[in-house]
Amino acid sequence: MKMIQKLNGCLAIMIAGLIMTGCNSSTSTHTQKDDAATAAASPAADGFESIFDGKTLNGWEGDTTYWRAEDGELVGEITPDKLIKTNTFVIYQGGEPADFELKLEFKITESGNSGINYRSELVEGIPFALRGYQADIDGKNNYTGQNYEERGRTTLAYRGQKVTIPDTPGESQKNAWTSVIVDGSLGSSDSLKALIKNDDWNSCHLIVRGNHLQHYINDVLMSDVTDDDTTHRKMKGLLGMQVHVGPAMEVRYRNIMLKNL
Repeated sequence: MKMIQKLNGCLAIMIAGLIMTGCNSSTSTHTQKDDAATAAASPAADGFESIFDGKTLNGWEGDTTYWRAEDGELVGEITPDKLIKTNTFVIYQGGEPADFELKLEFKITESGNSGINYRSELVEGIPFALRGYQADIDGKNNYTGQNYEERGRTTLAYRGQKVTIPDTPGESQKNAWTSVIVDGSLGSSDSLKALIKNDDWNSCHLIVRGNHLQHYINDVLMSDVTDDDTTHRKMKGLLGMQVHVGPAMEVRYRNIMLKNL
């Protein structure tokens, strides 16, 4: 009888151990699923959504002679045998953002000239051409970070400038808008240039709210524009990436995230 009682006791202990192991396994699996769900929800939690799938040009439209998806990157390339006569864009087809934040990373060859257009419009008669605000990007980093209006008022703020554009007449002279008022400095153009990497990945963050336009490179504010020019400013429009007329070049964009405000 004592032997049977001992066996029964051992069996009870073994069963209890199995139950506890099963519970722990179930709890562990549940936790892993919860963690995965939380991680997947994180990008949406801050309002940013990916607008490029990294594999195709779905949701974008441009000349595929110059634009492609490759290795998770949106690639614009001009080859020596396929030079362009006008700037050409790949254009986001998901609407016309008004107030928004855009985050992405870019990498450009030394001879490259590109930019991120926003609140822009199509140019009649020229395929894949845009007119509007541009966060300028170039391989030598002479202009990267400035605010340039493509096919419009030209330079609105050089790198390092905080400016206001008044609601008064102006014109473009020497590739810059004459009525711009410089309100302050964000640092010298050269000191800010030193923070931008050559032929390597840099981050870009655009914050566009109302008539206030801010361009950040590697988390540093490079230009700041308050546009009070009711004749020329745009409050919403198309978003697109540019390859510029010039020599053979390549620009790459990745992790393209948009948040509408």
